This record gives sequence, C-alpha cells and structure tokens, in this order.
Amino acid sequence: MAEFIVMPKLGFDMREAVLVSWLKQVGDQVTKGEVVAEIESDKATLELEALVSGTMLKQLEAEGAVVPVGANLAIVGEEGEDISSLTSGNGEAKEPTEKKAEEEAPKADAAAETKPAPAAAPATTAAPAASTAVSAEFPGGVKATPVARRVAEEHNVDLRQVNGSGPDGRIRKSDVEAYLAAPPAQAAAPTPATAVPTGPETTEVPTSRLRQAIARRMTESKTTVPHFYVTSDIDMEPALALRQQINALLPEDQKVTVNDMIVKAAALALQEFPNLNAAFAGDKIIRHNRIHVGTAVAVEGGLLTVVQKNTNLAPLAQIAADNRAMISRARAGKVKPEDVEGSTFTVSNLGAFDVDHFIAIINPPDAAILAVGSAQQVPVVVDGQLAVGTRMKATISADHRVTDGAEAARFMQALKAILEEPLRLLI
Repeated sequence: MAEFIVMPKLGFDMREAVLVSWLKQVGDQVTKGEVVAEIESDKATLELEALVSGTMLKQLEAEGAVVPVGANLAIVGEEGEDISSLTSGNGEAKEPTEKKAEEEAPKADAAAETKPAPAAAPATTAAPAASTAVSAEFPGGVKATPVARRVAEEHNVDLRQVNGSGPDGRIRKSDVEAYLAAPPAQAAAPTPATAVPTGPETTEVPTSRLRQAIARRMTESKTTVPHFYVTSDIDMEPALALRQQINALLPEDQKVTVNDMIVKAAALALQEFPNLNAAFAGDKIIRHNRIHVGTAVAVEGGLLTVVQKNTNLAPLAQIAADNRAMISRARAGKVKPEDVEGSTFTVSNLGAFDVDHFIAIINPPDAAILAVGSAQQVPVVVDGQLAVGTRMKATISADHRVTDGAEAARFMQALKAILEEPLRLLI
C-alpha cells in the first residue's frame, strides 16, 4: 500500500523547511531507514530517512521548495501501484515555493493597486494588526506567502505586526515592504544605540539561517523568560578517577567524556526535581514524563543542541555512544531529525576551552539549562589544611515562572552529590 513521505517537525518552533535535494528519484527502490532527501531547517541541513520500504512512485515537491511541516513530499509504494487517489491535479512535482511565490507576487501586487491600502497599525500597538490572519495552523500563527516570510526574516520583522492585503488577510511580499517603509514605532526592530560603521574598512557577512534562528530564539528567551542563576563548586577528582578506570577498559572510539558523566548526572538529579524538567505554558506548567538531555554543540556558523533520549535510564556507555555519533553528524552538517528534537533540559559545556565559569541562556521551551566550566586544579582547604584539589563550577539558569531559587539550589546539591560519588552513575 502506497504511503507518503512527509516533512518532519524538527523542533517545537519549526513550521517549514527547504527541500535541498532528492537523493532518490522516481522509480528507485527505497528501504526503510534509507536517506531519500536532504532538508534544511533554520538549524541545520538534515538527512530525511524513509519510514517505509518500496518504490519511489511520485515526488510532490521540487528541490528548492519551502515546505510546511507535515506536508507530503513524495509517495512510496509497490511498483505500478495506482496512486491516483493520493495525488491532486496532475500529481507532478511542484515548482519551488519561493520561486512560484515571487512569480505570482507581481500579479497579486498589480491587482492590489485597485484596492485601498490597509491602514497602518497605531504607533503604540503590540498586538497583531486587525487584518492579519492569526491561527495556530500557520507558521508562526500568521498566514503569509513564503517569500513574505523570507523578507520578514531577513529584516527581523514580526509578521504579526504586518497588515495582510491578500485573500483572508494573507501577508504578501509587498505588505512586508510597505511595513518596512513605515513600521509602527513599537514594532520596529531595535536600533543600536551607536550607529554601526560601514564602508571600505568593514566587511559585511550575511547572517545564515542558523545564526538568524539563534538570534531570534535567544532574544525571545532573554526578553520573555525571567532567568535566575545558581552556581555550585564541585569536587571532580572522584569522577575523573572513575572515568580513567572506565576508559582503561574501552577502545579509543568508545571512551567516556567528562560531559557524558555530567549529562548522566543531570538526568539522575532531574528525577528528583520535575519542575526543572518542564516547560511554562501560561496557565499551567508542563512536566515531561521522560528526561531527554540535550548537549550544546559548536558547529560552523553557530550552535546546535543534540538530544540524548531517556537519559536517566540509559547506561553511561550508551550516552557516550549516542552523543559521540550525534556530535559527529552535527559537525559534519548531517544531523538526523531525531538528533535535534525533544530536549527537556540542556547542558552547555565550555570546559574544553579553559573556561572557569559562565552562565547560559535557557533554550526554549526548556525551563532550565546547565552551564559547565573547566575542571581545574585549585587551592582548597581540607580538614583545616591547605591542599590542591580539582574543582569545577557549574551554574543552572532557571525559569522563575516555573521554579524558585531554593529548588534550583537543591538540584545543584543533588548534581554535586552524584558527581562527587560517581559510582551512582553506574547503578
């Protein structure tokens, strides 16, 4: 029986992605788990795996198309199978959405000239414009053409502030351009306090989709989530000694990192503090029933978070293997959809960069993130005597809407106890 290959959802805020290339063509055999296409989200280029086996019978989107999450990309079934009931129109691959939208825009804009221009939003408004169609079924809750979204993203425009002149309030490219010409005072992108110099002594570097996504999400986090921070100083000598014993028994490609131990310790501590394995949802707090710990990974042009699933239940060796594979794919630009989705808590570790201490910005919709510095030899006092010890500073950034200082402090005590008695990681 024929089945669709669909555009997957790669993160809570993803609404669409670009179909970069087809790796299987019509008539090719497809095996479940085989990579059939490459897609590009705001975060990365990902390999799309087939969830069924069969023959590629039809491609419903062309390379370069911007495709909404959940939309059908192709049909896989038995060779010669009748798929007429699954296709609409002639069932041919569509033109890239961006190109098609741009070609249609001049026609639509010309027709719009006969209509009165939409009234500008009041200068003080922060709510969606009256003519803007807002619905959860659209990317970002706003009905707009893909080319309008691209222009808005390039200029940091909140589409909720733009009046849509298309059918049912659909926002078009010309609407965004009109907004840019005279944006409402409160909706305008923030202007730097000091003018940014340009000219022959500067170099302009276009921001990548990944960097734009990071800018958007981190700005959202710092401006809408009330962060607070709790730091703890952890004796890492026992954990480092245990790691040395474990790695002496393992081949080079299976060794456990300090970060693997921290990830496991965080997951075990989260079992006692479900408010930190949660998300704020207005009139309620959503507690996750599973613990999926993400690890922030530096990649070319930005940062990705790869997610180890059921971390509290996974053996330390499995956590190490999972993270090693996902980090390798992330740095090669070949992450899988499941690598980057589903985190409930994040660890950001700058220990490899000789960093003493830092604080991290919460990765929405998580309620907390753990920032980890280097394990360093420092002077310590033991039983009244000065000695040399190995200490690591770790700081939790937490959402004050979900939790409070005392609870975050108890979490840090639990994390510290696990790492200072690291045999708990192996139980």
